[in-house]
Amino acid sequence: MACRRVVLAALLWLVPALLLGACRRGDGSASAPDVPRPACDASSVETLMRCVEKERWADDLAFVAQPRSPGSKHWQAVQDLCAARFAEHGYTVERHDYGTGINVLGVRAGESPEQVVVSAHYDHIPGCSGADDNASGVAGVLETARVLAAGRWRRTLVVACWDQEEDGMIGSRAWAARARERGEAIAAAFIYEMIGFRVDAPDSQRLPPGSELVFPAVVAGIAERGNRGDFLAAIGDSGSHEALAAFERRAGAVELPVVTLALSPLLQRAAAAADLDRSDHSAFWRNDYPGIMLTDTADFRNPHYHCEFGEDAAETLDADFAARTVRATVGAAAELLGAGSRG
Repeated sequence: MACRRVVLAALLWLVPALLLGACRRGDGSASAPDVPRPACDASSVETLMRCVEKERWADDLAFVAQPRSPGSKHWQAVQDLCAARFAEHGYTVERHDYGTGINVLGVRAGESPEQVVVSAHYDHIPGCSGADDNASGVAGVLETARVLAAGRWRRTLVVACWDQEEDGMIGSRAWAARARERGEAIAAAFIYEMIGFRVDAPDSQRLPPGSELVFPAVVAGIAERGNRGDFLAAIGDSGSHEALAAFERRAGAVELPVVTLALSPLLQRAAAAADLDRSDHSAFWRNDYPGIMLTDTADFRNPHYHCEFGEDAAETLDADFAARTVRATVGAAAELLGAGSRG
């Protein structure tokens, strides 16, 4: 995640709806997972959701979670993994070189050119493994791409690994601006931004100072749950109502507690919402596209954010929590993609 301030402040604009192995070589270093991936059953949204496997997510997490600042050897390895995995699952792959970095995109054309996007950034700051930020998101994209490859869709599916999020969302902004220039239509965009850190302990979830004065009902609702950091935040714009509703439904089906938020255009421009302009969803908002950030709220919950108070390591994450997030996203994306006539 690009900034120290976290997006949890944005949660306070809506009363929450709270629904109740690494692959490593003998020398200890990670190697890219290489396991057979059978086709998923695409007969229904529910069967696709059940196809998500947390073990696959954990294997990809273990590989990605090493220092990978742009231009480094492991940055290249993760970029190559995104491209190879998308190709393996039948996507048309593009390495989008925008001058200072490279996005990796996979496209499965549907009956309509209107797009549904699922994405995450693959870069991180120097000297930090970045397991939650954002190896967890990259692993989520790879598993989502595998599962959704089984379907035949009415809309076009785009999966993406963005570069240079930590430098100001440069990669996603370059692609979204290009999409706008080309007149491309985007129905929904889901952005995985730290999806693996969950804490059951009371008072493990913090709120921005002064929140109780401006949003007392929301703060009270979180307090009633013991201020536990056990939920996922889904934060979108006013154009994302359908996608947010679909995500809430699918999160409920997998018992993933979720707090949803839809910001109006006016609120997006408000100074109080400045914390929202800090991850790849903002690239879509700035280009008048809908976008949703899916996040565990970063350093308002995770003390290892940017390795400040300990290593942001794979061992600190909750694979079950992340897998539920991916299942809910697969379900919501499949709803919005719509079954094609060939499906």
